Amino acid sequence: MSKKISIVLSLMVVFATLLAACGTPQATATESAQPQGEKPAQKVTLRVLVHQNPPMVAFMESFNKQFQERHPEITVDMSVVNANDLSTVSQTRLSANDIDVLDIFGFANAVQPYMKQADPPNWQQLIEAGLLMDLTGQDFVQNYDANAIKDAGTYNGKVYAVNLGRVVYSGIYYNKKLFEQYNVKVPTTWQELVTACEIFKAANIPCMTAGGKDGWPIFVGAYGLLGAIYPDQAALVEGLWTGKIKWNDEKSLEMWRKMQVYARDMMEEGASGIAGDAAPGRFASGAVAMFPGGSWYAPAIEAAQPDFDWGYIPFPGSDNPEDNKYWFGKYDQGWAIAANTPNKDAALLYLKEFSEPANYQAFVDAVGFIPTQPTAKLNTKIGAEIAPYLANFRVGYEQYWVAPKGAGQYAN
Repeated sequence: MSKKISIVLSLMVVFATLLAACGTPQATATESAQPQGEKPAQKVTLRVLVHQNPPMVAFMESFNKQFQERHPEITVDMSVVNANDLSTVSQTRLSANDIDVLDIFGFANAVQPYMKQADPPNWQQLIEAGLLMDLTGQDFVQNYDANAIKDAGTYNGKVYAVNLGRVVYSGIYYNKKLFEQYNVKVPTTWQELVTACEIFKAANIPCMTAGGKDGWPIFVGAYGLLGAIYPDQAALVEGLWTGKIKWNDEKSLEMWRKMQVYARDMMEEGASGIAGDAAPGRFASGAVAMFPGGSWYAPAIEAAQPDFDWGYIPFPGSDNPEDNKYWFGKYDQGWAIAANTPNKDAALLYLKEFSEPANYQAFVDAVGFIPTQPTAKLNTKIGAEIAPYLANFRVGYEQYWVAPKGAGQYAN
């Protein structure tokens, strides 16, 4: 089997096996928290749990030090776990009443009324078990964008988490020097993208690269193609569940044909052997014209070649340029508080001070998130590239899809 056909098949297999877990909404909410900001009456140890993300961990270590200097009666004991272990560790420590403040990813994959025979996601199970504090009415919640709170931290009308940032995964990095050198127009439509690749290939320059050895990096760049054809990702999921949309109807077949061109003709030969963490450096070397991928790659590109001149555009999957002006992505890290924490005042004070605009700005500058506080500025290069279409940010498909129980490998 040729490498190009292998890439196409790998892409389709990845697309066909997205899995998630959700359940029937039935909350057991705790009582609304009291106003925050009061100092604890005695010395306490505040137990904080975060996932491994080097820039975030470094920032939190600095923040914790400053927080303890301001509040000598509070000692912060921060634990760091791998991202894949965060959900399990959170549930274990919450059940054991062994945590006060926890890092929690944006609420996703909630079961909808039309979904049957599905399991609830972990965050929903925690709420229904009464393990997360109801933060509704806390002053610091107002510092965050209302849509971010609604989309990523609210369940059954009550707030259980404040989300700290979004990531985009539907864009294409492009080499500005090569585009100028070969007089190639920055594509805003599918046909312009096809033409650009043909020009570069004729000049013996690979059009695109990705970290295909890890599988998913090739697919993630194509979320923009999926979104250009189905801009309403929630409606797409509902249509697939109810049968109003099928993966073999004409609109979907248009998507699959373009996916084939993307993986077979646009992606460079050998991309399936490139590791995910090596792809940003490959692009930054100037050897290829474009690199489909998420906003999180920007720091690695800059670290590899600080003087490299690049841009970032929405993936133009449609021949109508108006369909190609959306970012698709997800909500990343957030904060929640244990419902049964014995250190309630200290935990609320911790979130209050973290949420102050100056502290939050320092956080997003360090981590590179797209901010969820409306007063925060996009100070990074990737922020400036994303800004023109930031108002068109939409939550991506895999954050809505829930596979029915027992459906097996063909669930989706």
